[in-house]
Order: sequence, then C-alpha cells, then structure tokens
Amino acid sequence: MRVWSKPARVVLVLAGVALGGGVLAFLGVLFLYVAPANSVSKEYRTQIDRVVYPEFEQNWKLFAPDPLQRNVTVDARVQSIGADGQVVTGDWHGLTAQDWAAIRHDPAPSHLDQNLLRRAWDFYESTHGEGDVRAVPGSRGQLAERYLERIALQRIGGDGGRVIQVQLRVTLTAVAPPPWSTEQVDTAPHSRELPWWPVQPEDREGL
Repeated sequence: MRVWSKPARVVLVLAGVALGGGVLAFLGVLFLYVAPANSVSKEYRTQIDRVVYPEFEQNWKLFAPDPLQRNVTVDARVQSIGADGQVVTGDWHGLTAQDWAAIRHDPAPSHLDQNLLRRAWDFYESTHGEGDVRAVPGSRGQLAERYLERIALQRIGGDGGRVIQVQLRVTLTAVAPPPWSTEQVDTAPHSRELPWWPVQPEDREGL
C-alpha cells in the first residue's frame, strides 16, 4: 500500500477543498438563477448571468410547448462608398453558412458558432414579427437591430470602401414531417429581405 508524503497529502486536501468549494459555489449560483427573484439574486444578477450564460442557459424549445420545426438561414450585404464617391452594393454573404462550416466535422464546436447568430435572429423576430417595422428609438427592437447589424459588419467588413448601409435577408424552410406522419407541410424555402439599415461610424467601434 502506497503511503503519500505529508506535503502530497496537504496538496490533495487543499485541492479537494478548493474543488468542493468551487462546486458548492457553482451550485449556489445556479440555485439563485432558477429560484424566484429575491434580494440576493437581484443585487448580483450581472454576476449570476456571467456564470450561467451561455453554457448553462435553460431553453425548453426542444420539449415544450413546440419543438423547432424550421431551418433559418441569414445572409447579409453592405453598401459602401469608395474614395471616388461611387456607391457599390456588395454581394450577399452567408452568415449562417459560415457558422455551419465552422461547426461541421468539429467534435466540440464553439457556442458562438452555434448560438450567437441564431439567438440574435430570435431576439429580432420576437421584437419585430414579420412586419419589419423600424423599431422605436430606445426600444428592445432597436437593440435587436443593432445586435444583428454589428454581427453582419463584423463578419463582412467594408467590401473595399466605407460602409454606409447594411441589409439582411432571412430564409425560412420548414422541416419535412416524418414519413409516417399525415401532416402536410410546405417545405419550400421562403425568403424576405429586411430594410436597409444606415451604418454610423460608432456602429463599427470595437469591430
């Protein structure tokens, strides 16, 4: 039977205490996240969200009330103005296709590739619906627009000039029902283009 030296036992005990303390602290944060709002969770909401998101977010769409039954692809393009003053409309860039390419064949894909664009579109859709009406300044809808806009600008760049506008296009394709189902579903892709959004210099800060 191997006998650990005293320094080794001290290290093992300290490591066990640190690991146990970390687990208890993490479980405590999760408890505050799922528990009803209280004075502690309200005061430390920012810190709690940093621990929980995006790895441990709760999302019940897989089970209830209705599983996701469509594929969503988002494309974007920009209008830029060159040094000669000529305005050029760039080609469409497949933002969703970029995520798919990064995820495919990766055994441990990044959560940014899996969730950033998808959640940004969900946020936009929840604040706009299908009307695509320009959001009221200061509203959550305007925040959703700027979020999508910055994702597009970060991935596309300037296309050779100063970007003045950005436009997104979304294509929705219903998932076909299983062979044994009698449900009739239109599986043809349906696309719609969002309005052009003007780009201000501050919109590119930090990109």
